[in-house]
Amino acid sequence: MGIIADKIQELEKQEKKILGMGGKKALEKRREKGKLNARERLDILFDKDTFREIDMFVTHRCTNFEMDKIDIPADGVVTGHGMINGRVAFAYSQDFTSRAGSLGEMQAKKICKVMDMALKSGSPIIGLNDSGGARIQEGVDALSGYGEIFFRNSAASGVIPQISAIMGPTAGGAVYSPAMTDWIFMVKNSSYMFITGPQVIKSVTGEEITFEELGGAMAHNEKSGVANFACESDEDALFKIRELLSYFPSNNMEDPPIINTGDDPHRIDESLDSIIPDNPNQAYDIKDVITSIVDNGEYFEPHEYYAKNIIICFARINGRTIGIIANQPNCLAGCLDINASDKATRFIRFCDAFNIPMLTIADVPGYLPGSNQEWGGIIRHGAKLLWCYSEATVPKLLLITRKDYGGSYLAMCSKHLGADMAFAWPSAEIAVMGAAGAANIIHAKEIKNSDDPIVKRKEKIQEYEELFSNPYCAANRGYIDAIIRPAETRSRISDALEALSSKREIRPAKKHGNIPV
Repeated sequence: MGIIADKIQELEKQEKKILGMGGKKALEKRREKGKLNARERLDILFDKDTFREIDMFVTHRCTNFEMDKIDIPADGVVTGHGMINGRVAFAYSQDFTSRAGSLGEMQAKKICKVMDMALKSGSPIIGLNDSGGARIQEGVDALSGYGEIFFRNSAASGVIPQISAIMGPTAGGAVYSPAMTDWIFMVKNSSYMFITGPQVIKSVTGEEITFEELGGAMAHNEKSGVANFACESDEDALFKIRELLSYFPSNNMEDPPIINTGDDPHRIDESLDSIIPDNPNQAYDIKDVITSIVDNGEYFEPHEYYAKNIIICFARINGRTIGIIANQPNCLAGCLDINASDKATRFIRFCDAFNIPMLTIADVPGYLPGSNQEWGGIIRHGAKLLWCYSEATVPKLLLITRKDYGGSYLAMCSKHLGADMAFAWPSAEIAVMGAAGAANIIHAKEIKNSDDPIVKRKEKIQEYEELFSNPYCAANRGYIDAIIRPAETRSRISDALEALSSKREIRPAKKHGNIPV
């Protein structure tokens, strides 16, 4: 053999050792738990045979606590680039079989390198997190590594899509990078996020709680709202990431891809003409409206389990990506509250950052009343909706299906906050408040002093309904651009999106505003 052949043989030997990761025993243990290893995850995430690894031979240089005698293949993380749905993307995948995927100086450098590459090339970055946290033996070097990652999360925000998948334990400082990214996926019964674990909590407070209860997928999808998706398995999470990315542009300088879905943009759906119940206090499912409007009835919903009184989702109309924000009458009558405001706000800002037009579907009686909401800061949280709709410059469409009262009328992307086109069904009720409440206030003395207060009250309620509980008063002022037949909603929304596809809007120059967080 020649010298080159010898060198190639040595390369293959080194590669084989690193590709073995934490060894057969550790890998087998993961398989028994139904979990994929770091490299298998990347194989599923990327288009077949497109992933290219970089920094395979990077090793740690810690000498404390006899670490110089310990080999950590690829320093516990696999990094590289490839194609997802035919477009370039960068990723890192922590290897729990190699020293628990703990983050030290060199692992952080590897992660930062692919983040920098993603930012320079204008491509999404995906982090598959599965780590025991900071590598304690490396001390402040490990902390420095986390700080460098956080800094890049901030720099990349709004420039390239950032996605995190929690596919194992993620604790302490390790949770903050995912929290700074745009979307977080978790796997049920196998992934956890928390600042302090159950053992520490028990020792400090005496509270006994399991890993799953404290920081499992459903805890963060239902209770905290930290995570956006709860997946059934590693594979399910990876396929969902691929699907989510299909709705996005690669960066903030591009528009989302247009896909031929084969659905007629002017399709009529007669069922919408009867979807609003005769009883104004009766609920209906706003998702039925969404499926009727969007291409092939398909949408992709983040935060499915959190703040169910408002729906956020990605979909396509005539092949164009659109972000939808919709009140859900099936939950809390569609009222806005603290969690719903936060959920919608972050979605709106993401859509605006990545040139995704928005459709707001309003059926909202108001903000949720109560001392818990007031003391929890509903004024501050509710103001975020007003702020973010006003701030957004992408095409903004509004559809009012039924109730749209008071401050919540304004908050749900009214014309006054910059909606480019506002549509209403004939069933829309646009007013300061409901007719009953308004009549009680405006005609309080007249009702009280009448011979029959009950009859008089009914008369005044009907009078108010005729004046304001309809879309015509707002349309008379130009606050509604068109009152449309429900069956024709898809056609009108599709045409509006097309008309606004070249929208440009310039705001006053400033470093940034001071959003009410």
